[in-house]
Amino acid sequence: MKFQTVAFANLILAALLSLPTLATARPGAIIEERTRSVLSTLVAERDAFDADRARLEAFVESELDALFDREYSARLVLGRHGRGVAPEKISAFADALIKSLLKRYGEALLEADPSVEVRVTGETDLRGGQIVRVASEILRRGGAPVKVDYLFRPVGDDWLVFDVIVEGVSYVQTFRTQFDERMRRQSIDEVIEGLNRGEIDVEG
Repeated sequence: MKFQTVAFANLILAALLSLPTLATARPGAIIEERTRSVLSTLVAERDAFDADRARLEAFVESELDALFDREYSARLVLGRHGRGVAPEKISAFADALIKSLLKRYGEALLEADPSVEVRVTGETDLRGGQIVRVASEILRRGGAPVKVDYLFRPVGDDWLVFDVIVEGVSYVQTFRTQFDERMRRQSIDEVIEGLNRGEIDVEG
């Protein structure tokens, strides 16, 4: 599996695995507790999702709506280009980016292996506890462990994922670099339209 596919699949899994079972659960415990349930669901619904990719995309999007802080993440991706941009434009950019990634890499989710395990190796409070970095390893059959760090921030009573770092490569930084040059030449409306039309080739 190419890095882009692994990175995006783990981004989605990070968001899915962040579903709180208790309002007071820490991010590391959330990841450990939800792994088996989420992987089992992906495996159980594999045939249905394979037959209907729109159903897979709708399922993932519905989970991301509640579990992944994609608008905050989108602001980080846009960086200086997001300053002064209306919230609805940020939301539209976030939606277009996620949908573009789902179309390109959603198939990776159908390769979910129920034998995969996630082992949390550390949890670090950053910025006085306003951010929590969870270090983990994805243990695979016949392959070396994949190091994945999840960055969470508290939003209301929940902890939401806003960045995923796979083998030292950040989702946010990857897309910030990719979109920086384009945003110098195009307006955010043009970028959103390009993503929605499939004219911009995103690589996670």
